[in-house]
Amino acid sequence: MDKATPQENTQGWRVYANPKALIMLALGFSSGLPILLVFGTLSFWLREADVSKTSIGFFSWVALAYGFKWAWSPLVDRFPLPIFSSLFGRRRGWMLFSQIVIILSLCGMALSNPQTDLFQFALFAIMVAFASATQDIVIDAFRIELATERMQAALSATYLAGYRLAMIMAGAGALAFAAWFGSDSGYDPSGWKSAYFIMAAMMLIGVVTTLIVKEPTIDNSAINTIETNYKQQLINNGYNKHHANLSAWFYTAVIMPFRDFFQRYGKNALLILLLISCYRISDIVMGVMANVFYVDMGFTKSEVASISKVFGVAMTIAGAGLGGILVSKFGTLKILALGAMLSAITNLLFIMFSYVGNNLEMLTLVISADNLGAGIATAAFITFMSSLTNVAFSATQYALFSSIMVLFPKFLAGFSGVYIDHFGYNVFFLTTALMGVPVLILIRMLANNSALNITATPTHQP
Repeated sequence: MDKATPQENTQGWRVYANPKALIMLALGFSSGLPILLVFGTLSFWLREADVSKTSIGFFSWVALAYGFKWAWSPLVDRFPLPIFSSLFGRRRGWMLFSQIVIILSLCGMALSNPQTDLFQFALFAIMVAFASATQDIVIDAFRIELATERMQAALSATYLAGYRLAMIMAGAGALAFAAWFGSDSGYDPSGWKSAYFIMAAMMLIGVVTTLIVKEPTIDNSAINTIETNYKQQLINNGYNKHHANLSAWFYTAVIMPFRDFFQRYGKNALLILLLISCYRISDIVMGVMANVFYVDMGFTKSEVASISKVFGVAMTIAGAGLGGILVSKFGTLKILALGAMLSAITNLLFIMFSYVGNNLEMLTLVISADNLGAGIATAAFITFMSSLTNVAFSATQYALFSSIMVLFPKFLAGFSGVYIDHFGYNVFFLTTALMGVPVLILIRMLANNSALNITATPTHQP
């Protein structure tokens, strides 16, 4: 990790003018753009195309790629991508490759019609999800490696701001483009085609940023020494050189990151992983059906888009900023608890919404509250997961945490359509709110464990 510079020592709001913070704003946008295009926005498209709610729920399993990215994160962490890594560096090479695949796959989705080419449509959506998950692995590692510990809070905040703004663009923006270039009410494939082509063009923000930034300089001498010694030990025990090289790489790339985490946290490691796996459950399970609910309530694409653009953006920025301030003042675990409570409360608002009916003021309240709560919760959660990471294994360990974060919730989300078909929206919203109760219990258990040290910065010793 780079040594501290005078600019990085700047206190207060000026830290956000640091070029590294601005880099993470752009990369956060690139990271946040694809996810809704295979999740919430995709649900809106499918519902307009008269795909059943049950099928839409199962279709959300496309996003399970984000839950399994830990499986190939060691490859991204330690393996140089041919051609790309030699030209741009290990991190930037993987970043650029994944961004190109996302762009091409989004164009493939734009050229497919779910009413007539659902299988082809699904294949391109899967490609977007896997490439996007790979990009997340690299950008998360890049963020942790880019600057000193004192800059990590600013990098996380600007990354989150860019990420949430991209989600607004991929949500409200995509809906607006689909309405402008197609039909505001009713299904028009041409509108969605134009919207997804525009989203593919938006990914150029990430591509340009990747081409401009410098590859972070990381001292891997300690890990390389361990790998060399382990390889020599295997050769001494009779392994041939090829098998020894492969085994030594596997040991340092796959075994060591996980062993390091469990050694540092011991019996608390499982409690931490359980909290990570459940923290966003209320938000994610409900999120896949939010746009479907808006459609069934009779709102048009432009109505949802216009309110999301104004109030969603404002509340997202306010939530991210407020979350960073609150974490700094009250500590990570307390704001984690606050974020969990806000997620449950905003889900309960949807029950009230169902009784009010098609009302723009209520839509504004729900979207505003949802984005404010999500901003606060995500700021605290990113800080929490970053604090658990050893920079020597940044890509693999953070990928493990962020994968576990979405794996179980997205699996449950796949059954959301079936659940609504059987029990209705209100029981579904109440159920997703109650899912937040075990999260609060887990946070309380961690807070009561005096042996557990949760800091606001990543670990930097191998």
